[in-house]
Amino acid sequence: MTQQAFAYKAKEVLEPDDNVIGLAVAGSWLTNEIDEFSDLDLILVTKQKISKDRNLMLDYAKRLGDFLSGFTGEHVGEPRLLICLYDNPLLHVDIKFLTLEEFQVRIENPTLLIDKDRQLERAIHHSDAKYPYPDYQWIEDRFWTWIHYALLKIGRGEYLEAYDFTGFLRTVVLGPLLHIKNNNLPRGVRKVEKDLQSADFEKLKLTIPTYERQSLLDSLRNGISLYRQLRAELFDDKVILQIDTDKKVMTYFDEIENKG
Repeated sequence: MTQQAFAYKAKEVLEPDDNVIGLAVAGSWLTNEIDEFSDLDLILVTKQKISKDRNLMLDYAKRLGDFLSGFTGEHVGEPRLLICLYDNPLLHVDIKFLTLEEFQVRIENPTLLIDKDRQLERAIHHSDAKYPYPDYQWIEDRFWTWIHYALLKIGRGEYLEAYDFTGFLRTVVLGPLLHIKNNNLPRGVRKVEKDLQSADFEKLKLTIPTYERQSLLDSLRNGISLYRQLRAELFDDKVILQIDTDKKVMTYFDEIENKG
């Protein structure tokens, strides 16, 4: 497999580097789900901090293969990440540049390719991997205002923005909650096609509109219905429901729909 070949070539290139403490692989590598469409997730741990200097990050990346392009991951909240595209073969590789201290804060336990003096192994042993789960109260406090925002856009005729909002709702709310219901990690809408029960996936598909007013309203209402079902199943009584806001927004929903 292309990804494995690249990873082991990276190991060969980086092992002699005195600044390198370790190299690890994460993501789909860990679950044996790599296929021809997978990217490769590398974690490079160094003595000196590399991520504060984009040029240093690029220098390391260019040593690993036929480098085409790379940029840092501020748009996904991770400036220590360099998102790279290589050629021969064309391959997407994410390289996260960490110090040993930073390596201890992680969402999963990666496979170690380089581990000088077993420093990464000890770091894993003395710390816990914690995948970030959504805060149900955070979602409930925002959900109804988000729905109101979408209704404003539909009411004004800004259908494309309302259309994009439904994707946001699936990624931030519905997808993660459905994954949790199905005992998966809450990874947005990643692999929902195969990781959700078919009935749950069909409900999620009902939140996908066409570029048309009534379709946007129908998909939004379907999203609300699905959220209420998931909320009833997953939330405990510690989550304070925004009942008054819910009622006001749904009254406004009816007003917008009736204007059509």
